[in-house]
Amino acid sequence: MSQPAYKPNHLVSRISVSLSQELLADLDDMVECRGFDSRSQAISDMINQQLVEHKRQLGDEVMAGTITVFYDHSVPGLQKKLSDLQFKHIDEVISSLHVHLAEHKMMEVILVQGPARRLQAIANEIITLRGVITGRLQLMAAVMPPLYSLT
Repeated sequence: MSQPAYKPNHLVSRISVSLSQELLADLDDMVECRGFDSRSQAISDMINQQLVEHKRQLGDEVMAGTITVFYDHSVPGLQKKLSDLQFKHIDEVISSLHVHLAEHKMMEVILVQGPARRLQAIANEIITLRGVITGRLQLMAAVMPPLYSLT
């Protein structure tokens, strides 16, 4: 299945990039494997990912993202701790979804928004809980519109 075509709402600039034959062949393989429409689309995707990571490292950029956690729900008190942490960070936690998996395992996806540094700290609090098998913060250089307005 191919990726939807990227349709920017602004002018596009052309640049020239020099690559070794080996790197170009690897890029073409990735473009085909992932279903990008073009090299430009693939390179834009990679640049966007790197810019998001750069902004995350800077720390104060407001971003939206998810904290995905895989955990053992048979660990006593873990679900309460996860719930309490989400409530503690109610300003950043927008929503969450959890799915029961096989053998006492669960996956939870927590939608968050706020300064990147703060979101990383929240993710670290969650991921380091006893019973959490693995977790990851994924950020995007995007901001959700306000949920309500006082005007």
